[in-house]
Amino acid sequence: MEDNSPKGFGRRSFLAAGAAFIGAPALAQTESSTTEVERDLSEVVVRNISSFRALDWTPYFSNLRNGAILVDVTSRALHYWSEDGETYKLYPSSVPLTEDLTRRGRTKVVRKVEGPSWRPTPAMRKRNPEWPDHVPPGPDNPLGTHALYLSWTYYRIHGTHDTRKIGRRSSNGCIGLYNEHISELFGLAKVGTQVLLI
Repeated sequence: MEDNSPKGFGRRSFLAAGAAFIGAPALAQTESSTTEVERDLSEVVVRNISSFRALDWTPYFSNLRNGAILVDVTSRALHYWSEDGETYKLYPSSVPLTEDLTRRGRTKVVRKVEGPSWRPTPAMRKRNPEWPDHVPPGPDNPLGTHALYLSWTYYRIHGTHDTRKIGRRSSNGCIGLYNEHISELFGLAKVGTQVLLI
């Protein structure tokens, strides 16, 4: 008698299915205007994971008064140091889509908002006239659950409900974090925390 029952999902089947899943293009990558497009899968890409590493604050800040945030656009990482130097956090982040949208230099946190609402900037409205004028707090809000407003107009460090954006060029100038990370950073940073984007 022949056994036609389904076989177990063994290690080889699991690995083959995983490889097929990893090789498949992400469904979210179809909107190239809002998230960077992945390279052709047949192209060989050298990844430098060592660029996402812990850093010392002293090359970047003269002191830790009010705490310090360093955003490294190249490695797509946000570093935080507390004022007493006892707390250090390293978070993966999203960064601006293009160099034209990227601002570098020194700024500071001027406002903290839990449950922020969002309005597109005039430049965003020009590029995307179909976007809404206002998005209230909630799961559709591009600012996620928390936002740190910077002294630069329209620039924020904020959360995102779209986790596909973290680690990619995907913003119109802001720095995005996973919601659980911005929630933690929100509790650590204060109005006056110094910020440097490099």
